[in-house]
Amino acid sequence: MFPNPQDALPLPPRPNLEQYKKLAKDLVKACKSDDPQVVRAWAARWVESLAKLSSLAITAEMPVRVDRWVDQVDEFARRRMSADGGLSDAQFVIARAHGFESWPRFAKHLEGLARASHVSNFEAAADAIVMGDLAALKRLLKEDAELVRARSNREHRATLLHYVSANGVEGYRQRTPQNIVEIAKLILDAGAEVDAEADVYGGGATTLGLVATSVHPERAVVQEELMGLLLGRGAEIDRGNAAGNRQSIVTACLANGRGRAAEFLSSRGARLDLESAAGVGRLDLVKTFFNRDGSLKPGASRVQVERGFLWACEYGRAEVVEFLLQQGVDIHTQANTGQTGLHWAVIGGQLETVKLLLVHGASLEAKNAYDGTALGQALWSSVYGDAGVDYVPIVELLITAGAEVEEGSLAWLAAQKGRDASSKQRISAVLRRQGART
Repeated sequence: MFPNPQDALPLPPRPNLEQYKKLAKDLVKACKSDDPQVVRAWAARWVESLAKLSSLAITAEMPVRVDRWVDQVDEFARRRMSADGGLSDAQFVIARAHGFESWPRFAKHLEGLARASHVSNFEAAADAIVMGDLAALKRLLKEDAELVRARSNREHRATLLHYVSANGVEGYRQRTPQNIVEIAKLILDAGAEVDAEADVYGGGATTLGLVATSVHPERAVVQEELMGLLLGRGAEIDRGNAAGNRQSIVTACLANGRGRAAEFLSSRGARLDLESAAGVGRLDLVKTFFNRDGSLKPGASRVQVERGFLWACEYGRAEVVEFLLQQGVDIHTQANTGQTGLHWAVIGGQLETVKLLLVHGASLEAKNAYDGTALGQALWSSVYGDAGVDYVPIVELLITAGAEVEEGSLAWLAAQKGRDASSKQRISAVLRRQGART
């Protein structure tokens, strides 16, 4: 929810401060209505017009994003304006929705965009980065030598180099063009600070940390090359809070589903504790944290054992899972994650690990924090999980092992608008074979 830099609304091509002042007055007027739908209608008109004017790529995800923006603006406006909010509160809502800390900062930004300035150059350069327009970026950096050290006026205070990560900055700019490594080289050659920090995820995030935890460079198959470039230019691999949220960079990769990035950084010398070593499958290192009698050595903790066990389940580190079970880890621990190891193995699509956990007695009916069993998680993941994972064999395995199919599962599955219709059809066929009731 707002305020969140990644949820920032896009600006129209030629934003006008006077029009925004009128928009704020319209919000004040809407909030005086006895009909709560008036504020939502105001939010919908604004957001939908921005989506059209901003020339955003029309993708299957765009309607979902617009709906989410409307929900967020509506909720934030109601909360801020609930206690007889006036014009200054309405202006604050608009500024925050665009990712700015205050109305004065937002107004100053718009004034800078209205003319050739450092502000307009920065915004044009950020657009060039995400669009892969190397020629435009070269021209802008040549014309404005200080641009490479400039920071966004938005709350995240990102540099241009941060934008190559497609992470932490405004969501509509989170894209990875195929020439992003060449773009990153250009920015670094122009004098960018490789470990400059952005104010996202609790602060202190560097480009390396953001690249390592971003799904977009991974999908573009340039993540390792991009991380290698940054490391080669001096990025600090073990810099504290590089990926934000008070985590080591490897643990942050694991927490964001970037298992390959975690392995890459581990291979390049990133520091590993028991938890992260388990997550990347370093059984040799995991064993060094235990004494011969199975007790933990100083510096290691039961929390690390349990969290490491869950990472090992999610990423299919079967040998580590087996070893930690032998050390007495509770197979049903959730370690404050809201999921058991079986749930995490399902989420990760780790069929062999699911089999291993079942052999060791993992409960098929243990519930996660969302009151779902492993089978329920498998059904949800088949619709909303990793598109590259085939969850059908996992569903079949769990049912064969005795998992109870909840009544209404077929109807629920049919009602979901998932990405893969064929997967839904195959899972529906499995459920029908088991006599599932709609």
